Amino acid sequence: MARGPARVPPAERKLGKVSELVYLEFGAAPVEYREGWDLQRRVHARRVADEVPDSCLLLEHEPVYTAGKRTAVSDRPFADPGAPVVDVDRGGKITWHGPGQLTGYPVIKLREPLDVVAYVRALEEAMIRTCAEFGVSTGRVAGRSGAWVPGDGNRPDRKVGAIGARVARGVTMHGFALNANCDLSWYDRIVPCGIRDAGTTTLSAETGRDITVAEVTPVIKRHLADVLGYRTWRHVYDAAVLAGPRLEAAGAPLAAR
Repeated sequence: MARGPARVPPAERKLGKVSELVYLEFGAAPVEYREGWDLQRRVHARRVADEVPDSCLLLEHEPVYTAGKRTAVSDRPFADPGAPVVDVDRGGKITWHGPGQLTGYPVIKLREPLDVVAYVRALEEAMIRTCAEFGVSTGRVAGRSGAWVPGDGNRPDRKVGAIGARVARGVTMHGFALNANCDLSWYDRIVPCGIRDAGTTTLSAETGRDITVAEVTPVIKRHLADVLGYRTWRHVYDAAVLAGPRLEAAGAPLAAR
């Protein structure tokens, strides 16, 4: 297992007057994937237009498989997997989202010249630091994104945090997913991220105690803001603050649940 540096230094984030990260939280109610994806796109359009600051959506999804652009037919579930399969415009291959997994969608404007690799490394670092606070030692695997628990003679490397990102017009979409206490049997129906020689795990499975998304959320918020170099961060709980009202229901903003 090839590990990267222990720490990634904070990036300079002097983007005009933007010096803070805004978190939009949805609470315990799982969000249907297409609803969250639509919300991302609305926030993304407003960030491109400099109408809102850098932000990050934090939520749990209803069970769903999302297939990135490089997903092979052999990676997909063949029978009814018990959850919808949605083809998405991010990089990477197929993965699962659902209850017990903290999914984060940073919508941030990257500095020129764009360094997408550095951005992915920062997301990894935030997850690695978060795992460490729960007593789980993770690192990087050469050629594979995410946060990994190293294998040993009895078990292979196990991914606890996944990354699938997209950058459009200089602004990021999609993001990361960190497994807290989700049901790992969902992954048995696919080839997660197209990787056949490694496993998938959760913080709870690695520690032998139940670690919830509610416990993980405040920890990763702190580390994500730090590795991306923000001086301050704050919360909003109404999606309309960042996304504006739905086009089909003007004047009726979507509230974060």
